[in-house]
Amino acid sequence: MYQHILIPLENSATDQAILDHVRPLVKLTGAKLLLLHVADGWVARNFNQLKLAESEEMKTDRAYLEEIAGQLRAEGLDVETLLALGDPPAEIIKVAKAENCDLIAMAGHGHRFFGDLFHGSTITQVRHDTSIPLLVLRAKKV
Repeated sequence: MYQHILIPLENSATDQAILDHVRPLVKLTGAKLLLLHVADGWVARNFNQLKLAESEEMKTDRAYLEEIAGQLRAEGLDVETLLALGDPPAEIIKVAKAENCDLIAMAGHGHRFFGDLFHGSTITQVRHDTSIPLLVLRAKKV
């Protein structure tokens, strides 16, 4: 079954929904988890090209990933983290391929047509541009 699961996190309440949903699957299969956050602020998008210093956003995102990973490791799960920089859908797909993930598990906000037009949809873009199986969970509205 699944051996390497990518979970993109966005540092919001929706993260807990996908973590709660995937946790039993990981325990059942013994899969390794890769927690990914894609920082997409101005500094993150220009970090390498302009040789910028890490922003507070990036530091906060990295700390958040390590906090969640620590909680999961305390449960005996095999977890790695990665902070990527740039366009979230593109980075999710790139990392999933590069790390040989066999499942991408994401939580969505449940935007409807106009919400997706104005906000875009990371899930929609990932869904259209990857051949890796995708588990999408609609998070409850908070």
